[in-house]
Amino acid sequence: MILMKDITRDGNPVLRRVADDLTFPLSDHYRKLADDMMEYLINSQDPEIAKKHQLRAGVGLAAPQVGEGVKMAALLVPDDEGNIIFKDIFVNPKVISESVQRTCLSEGEGCLSVDEVIEGYVPRPYRTKIHYYTLDGEEKTIRLKGYPAIVASHEIDHLNGHLFYDRINKQDPFKLDENTVVIG
Repeated sequence: MILMKDITRDGNPVLRRVADDLTFPLSDHYRKLADDMMEYLINSQDPEIAKKHQLRAGVGLAAPQVGEGVKMAALLVPDDEGNIIFKDIFVNPKVISESVQRTCLSEGEGCLSVDEVIEGYVPRPYRTKIHYYTLDGEEKTIRLKGYPAIVASHEIDHLNGHLFYDRINKQDPFKLDENTVVIG
């Protein structure tokens, strides 16, 4: 079981390098890693389990965040009522296209790997089309919009060595252009 102490923190070089592609069939090690990452997300969203194990809630977790420099991420995205609207493991994801329209969360973003609060809007694509592989090597292409697109973009950024605060306008953290819709 992955605990908060297992989460790689900002400053560790694995978070700033481009992760390596995985090859198929996946080894037992990477299959277990995927299961463990999803288990962390499930447990972190359960208030009783999260409190017991002192887990910070997460909706996505990328392999570099647990010290593994490979292109794999788990996503478990709930709606406002806590119902899961997107759940999957991305292996070797690639963004195929993004909308011109941008979006961001009204409260900004956080990250399990970043302990301090960094305020500001994090503009991301409102719609995105992503190609990835399942744990069994099956190819998938999906379209996401709104909150699930934000989460997917955040996790794919991790696989490319970027953190959410890299996208915040350094001169004016709460400035947005006319193409950006604030949600949440």
